[in-house]
Amino acid sequence: MTEREPHYAGIPPTALPPIPRNPVHVVLDNLRSAFNVGSIFRTADAGAAAHIHLCGLSAHPPHIKLAKTALGAFEYVPWTYHERTADALDHLGREGILRVAIEVTPDAVPLHEFAWPRPVALVFGHEVTGIGEATLAHCDAVVKIPMHGRKNSMNVATAFGVVLYHVLDRWKALGD
Repeated sequence: MTEREPHYAGIPPTALPPIPRNPVHVVLDNLRSAFNVGSIFRTADAGAAAHIHLCGLSAHPPHIKLAKTALGAFEYVPWTYHERTADALDHLGREGILRVAIEVTPDAVPLHEFAWPRPVALVFGHEVTGIGEATLAHCDAVVKIPMHGRKNSMNVATAFGVVLYHVLDRWKALGD
């Protein structure tokens, strides 16, 4: 049996050593499900994402449903709430961070064909309506996860995990 690293549960965030973060910013544009937001927090923690930008009607801490699926990850992943998604995207653009919408559009570049820059902001939209035109106008590129089934979409939290780990793999940032 191999020895495992100690788990951070129960240790105050201020008592933990800092971890190197991957330069991935996550922008959640009006996600309606607090459970999806919580799941995204957990995956962002697993991938050591730099920051989550919660926008519009997206749930943000403290929120009971978010807390249920995040399992405390919002205490470890830096996050900010923005009333308007455009404000978050404009801020990221001024910081020189490429803003990439993850959306199925006719001109979207397939995930595996896109050259992922460092740093990058990944923009995810509403679970039913996707990313609106006004938000897409603030993005620098649109990338899609190829869909081979009958549905033209996937759960937003699942899509985030697919994209995050694809980007980290492309950057050779997964390690062991």
